[in-house]
Amino acid sequence: MNLARWRARRANRILIDQIHGEIVAAARAPELYARLAVVDSLDGRFEMVALHAGLALRRLGELGGLGAQVAQDLVDCAFRHFEDALRELSHGDIGAARRLKSMAEAFYGRNRAYGEALAAVDAEALAAALARNVYGARDAAAAPHARDLALYVLAAAEALEREGIEAFVGGRFRFPAALETCDDQRSAV
Repeated sequence: MNLARWRARRANRILIDQIHGEIVAAARAPELYARLAVVDSLDGRFEMVALHAGLALRRLGELGGLGAQVAQDLVDCAFRHFEDALRELSHGDIGAARRLKSMAEAFYGRNRAYGEALAAVDAEALAAALARNVYGARDAAAAPHARDLALYVLAAAEALEREGIEAFVGGRFRFPAALETCDDQRSAV
């Protein structure tokens, strides 16, 4: 491999790690746990990383071309981090592989449900999906914070609609702050 190609791959890896870092930072926003009552556990954090990664992947997919390539690299990066986390928790090779497979199914299933609700701009369907997945409730009525989380997700998706590929590849991609977007959405309703 020549030096220019190696440098390009390294720069790409740094960029993907940076985008992944932004996803993790957004997923760990204290407001999600303190104000929106997401359970601060391994499962709760997985739910928030899956949610935020799904939002970024959705936007990258809409951008097509380079966005689709970045999205695939981002998925690979996210699952490498999931696998590393499982291994740190002392899951053996077989246990980690089995758990990683169930995490992949959950990741794609959740983001399919969220994506359908986002495409329809259906806050109630989104709140119901979040109630089931994030709060473990049968419906949004049984999860009092599901509607607020849905408002945050809708606002985050709307904010990402204004981001072009340049924001992602230029290292300027950021999620909106959870409290601000939730408050803005609530006052608009």
